[in-house]
Amino acid sequence: MDRKLFEKYIDSAKRIVIKIGSAVLTNDRGLEKELIFDLCSQTAALMKEGRQVVIVSSGAVAAGMTKMPEKAFGRTIPEKQALAAIGQGLLMQVYEEAFSRHAYKVAQILLTRDGLVPRRRYVNAKNTIKTLIDWTVVPIINENDTVATEELQFTDNDALSVLVVNLAEADLLVCLSDIDGLYAKDPRIHPDAEKIKVVKEIDSKILAMAGDSPGRAGRGGMASKIRAASMVTSFGVPMVIAGGKEPNVIANLFGGKSDCTLFLPAKKKRILGRKPWIAYALERKGVVRIDDGAVRALVQNGKSLLPAGIVQVSGEFNEGDCIVCVDSKGNEVALGLSNYSAEELKKISGCHSSQICAKIGRNSAKEEVIHRDNMVTLQ
Repeated sequence: MDRKLFEKYIDSAKRIVIKIGSAVLTNDRGLEKELIFDLCSQTAALMKEGRQVVIVSSGAVAAGMTKMPEKAFGRTIPEKQALAAIGQGLLMQVYEEAFSRHAYKVAQILLTRDGLVPRRRYVNAKNTIKTLIDWTVVPIINENDTVATEELQFTDNDALSVLVVNLAEADLLVCLSDIDGLYAKDPRIHPDAEKIKVVKEIDSKILAMAGDSPGRAGRGGMASKIRAASMVTSFGVPMVIAGGKEPNVIANLFGGKSDCTLFLPAKKKRILGRKPWIAYALERKGVVRIDDGAVRALVQNGKSLLPAGIVQVSGEFNEGDCIVCVDSKGNEVALGLSNYSAEELKKISGCHSSQICAKIGRNSAKEEVIHRDNMVTLQ
């Protein structure tokens, strides 16, 4: 890795989220305990250097399958949730044993997307993680698969790790995968595929490289990791994809010897506060298509979205729901909290703000559809 990039984005990181996928943690016989012990040993070495680490760990369902092999191929949600209930305790037991060898304690945190929608709960989770870090306890975070319904799940733990980066206010996201980086083609099919060492911008070419193949043991494949990289870098945080089964992968990464893929942050300044909650905790309820003038106002000038710039409204949503703004080609431009319902917005689309009250029959109304303080730009 380029020395300057290493020093700027990896060596300088003090608080790190390490996401470990199911394909790394498990094999056909279940949890790879010795591998987990080794990864935890390398993590403990980082902590002894003064760094702070939060782990996002998959593996509960896969661990449960080893105890219930006759149910290993269950595909219904209740069966997967039952396997997660069996496996989560086994997974935490291994982490507890692994970190205790280095005199560190661990704490289990299970999250669901709907549990973080209320702002108060999001802040509570944030404060809990901060307290554990202050106590030098290692938070081990997973989705609460046992209670999460399909429509309220995180897409996968790659998406969860992005949310955790913002909850923890981390400096770096490290995704340990069964593939040691992003390749121009799938290296499992094309052994001579070129590895992409540094990604400066996630464009259509990068998205095409990721494809849509799932991971071996979990829900997330390379495409989900690229989506995670797109989200986390948009908030000014770099991300690394490295091979979780590679010897000394964590030690090599922080020693400047890793052959990984580094995604550079898209913004120079880290974005904190309410906006990560809006971007990652809330479900997107609707879509508004906006004209080119509105795109420039939002992206280049940091303005609020006014009804005059709206061309089309899709979906059913209420005042206060999170909606997405797209341009004429369907590219996502921004998202934020709507001051109007879908029904009201259809009535005022394309209108001047002075016409809002007359159009929707109110005595007073906000002139912005989405105020810039409640908006996250995505370009």
